Amino acid sequence: MPLPSESEIRDAYRRDGFVVVRGVFSAADVSVLAEAFDRQFQAGLKHPSSFRHGNFHVRVADDENLGHTVRMVQWPSYGDPVLNAFRQDDRMLRLLEPLLGGDLKQIINQLHWKPPGAAGGDYAFHQDSRFRRPREAYRNLSDSYVQTGLAVDPHTARSGAMRLYPGSHLLGDLDLLPRASILGSGIAEEALERYDLDPSRLVDFEMEPGDVGLWHPYMIHGSAANRSGLDRRLYINGYVRAADCDRGEWTWRDGRPVPLGEPVLVHYEDLHHRSEPHYVTG
Repeated sequence: MPLPSESEIRDAYRRDGFVVVRGVFSAADVSVLAEAFDRQFQAGLKHPSSFRHGNFHVRVADDENLGHTVRMVQWPSYGDPVLNAFRQDDRMLRLLEPLLGGDLKQIINQLHWKPPGAAGGDYAFHQDSRFRRPREAYRNLSDSYVQTGLAVDPHTARSGAMRLYPGSHLLGDLDLLPRASILGSGIAEEALERYDLDPSRLVDFEMEPGDVGLWHPYMIHGSAANRSGLDRRLYINGYVRAADCDRGEWTWRDGRPVPLGEPVLVHYEDLHHRSEPHYVTG
């Protein structure tokens, strides 16, 4: 399936704050990606609690419905060439270049699972801008950062697809959920009503396997629990224009992939003080 033109991607993203590009990756590609997810999940289950080795982070939980499970894995690409190849695939660059150019770093590299029946499977309405800290490291955030999600499974209202508020990226950085965790906090619409936003305008960010969604750092979004009989896996990669960010791993320089080397500072503040493998407590 041919990709949309640069102007189509750019216009839809700037107008709505998000865009879904259909059929970017083939069924064969998705099968390879699903196997990589399964490998990471099985490896993660072996950890009794959340584990960190530098930027690589496995977040596990004891879900009251599912038992011991893996919620997410951050920066698996340091050790998994398959996942590394997907984040630097030329098709991803073709989606991003009209918005950010060809000199890009990466802030997010994350595998995310939302299994059916999980007790803590909902995400409160929020903006990803709340996680871009410290603020001084991210310049021109509205124009320099794009979040992407590659669907491994169908993302539908029933499976807990994200719900987005079209045009909310134009409202800037809002204090939707001060100091609270977004996971397992419910998807209450009161946070929207405080800003006179009509919940009836929300739309489901529906995707099929192989589709790639792009959304703005100020886009208001949340998601309900998975009520389907299938998992809802998503490969999330967040990219930033290199000149506007002091953190992150180089991904493309002048449109050419940059290999990962020694981990650099992204989010883990103690990277240079406690980079050894350890379990995370508290």
